[in-house]
Amino acid sequence: MTFSIAKTRGIGDPHFVTGILKLAYKLLVNDRAKFTGLLIGITFAVFLIVAMTSMFAGVLNRSSSTVINIGAPIWVMDPAVNTVANTIGMPDYVLDAVRSMQGVKYAVPLFSGGALVKLPDGTFQSVSVIGLDDTSLYGRPQMESGQIDDIFAENSFMVVHDSEFAKLKNPHIGTEFELNDHRGVVVGVAKVTTSGLFGVPTLYTTYERAIQYIPSPRYTISYILVVPKSPADAERIQSQVAQLGYLALTREQFIQRISHFYTFETALGLNIMLMTTISFIVGLSISGQTFYTFILENLEKFGALKAIGAKSYELVSMILFQAGFTALIGYGLGIGLCTTVVALARLRIPDYASMITFTNLGLALGMVIIIAGISGYIGVRKVLRIEPFEIFRG
Repeated sequence: MTFSIAKTRGIGDPHFVTGILKLAYKLLVNDRAKFTGLLIGITFAVFLIVAMTSMFAGVLNRSSSTVINIGAPIWVMDPAVNTVANTIGMPDYVLDAVRSMQGVKYAVPLFSGGALVKLPDGTFQSVSVIGLDDTSLYGRPQMESGQIDDIFAENSFMVVHDSEFAKLKNPHIGTEFELNDHRGVVVGVAKVTTSGLFGVPTLYTTYERAIQYIPSPRYTISYILVVPKSPADAERIQSQVAQLGYLALTREQFIQRISHFYTFETALGLNIMLMTTISFIVGLSISGQTFYTFILENLEKFGALKAIGAKSYELVSMILFQAGFTALIGYGLGIGLCTTVVALARLRIPDYASMITFTNLGLALGMVIIIAGISGYIGVRKVLRIEPFEIFRG
């Protein structure tokens, strides 16, 4: 091993890889206590970072559940609307004006509001009510049981089978309830892509029944759903709607608007950012201190290598390899641990809003690389300062 180190001077030489890096690996894993401490620190940091950011991603995804589930290409709304739950009614003439605009294939009204229902056992439960256009039922969910046409029957509602379904006492077709002293009957059970954020079940009915059953102000149109003739017409429609004094957003723009509101205009985004920063600092402090201690305990070995002819860049490569290897192993363990915990939490807690995305994984990887880089820098500074004669003199 020593001979190959003295002879090898090219980073691209295979002897360099099999010599220097193999030695670095053995130095790292032979000290099991320090190696385990490094892995625990990075694993714990990655777990917290991914857990916090995935929870935030899940909350943002659920906050846009209505937009995702309805799936309309363009949403027309009052300019003051920040979230899909914060509806501001629009007068009927806006719907007529939008329908007459160039590039509009068709446009339909949508009602979105909250109500209180009385269940068969006498208990009350808050619900979200979505009123679909009576003519087209545009934005209707996929049926799990029952027929969509039954929604036109008297007092008919469809209930969404999501994580909040049990709060309605697991209703079935034919279950009756009261909504603002009006009789309601479940005629179908539907399923949607994304559950709601605010912990309340969702009911679908027709637009006219929704505004009849739920007390509303003078203007009852929450949103106008627009389907353009072609994707190129979206910008033209937005310009024409703006001239009316209202706001038209594409599906992606509306989701982004909702995400921006929860991220920057509520305490949610700040709290998640603080927790993620704390997780990063914890991981950095644990791994940095442990790696520094590891370098100190192996300082004589690095000095001996330098004395027999190892160049500075070879020693730097050893340290960076050790830091990077530990960081990647800890990253994998942290991702695996977080994924397992999220999966178990979803089995036990249906309302648990957490979603691991590529953005979460990329952010965690970036922070792990920073942790590895700082830890490696601390070790490099110490190793490059040693003088071989000090080692042999001791």
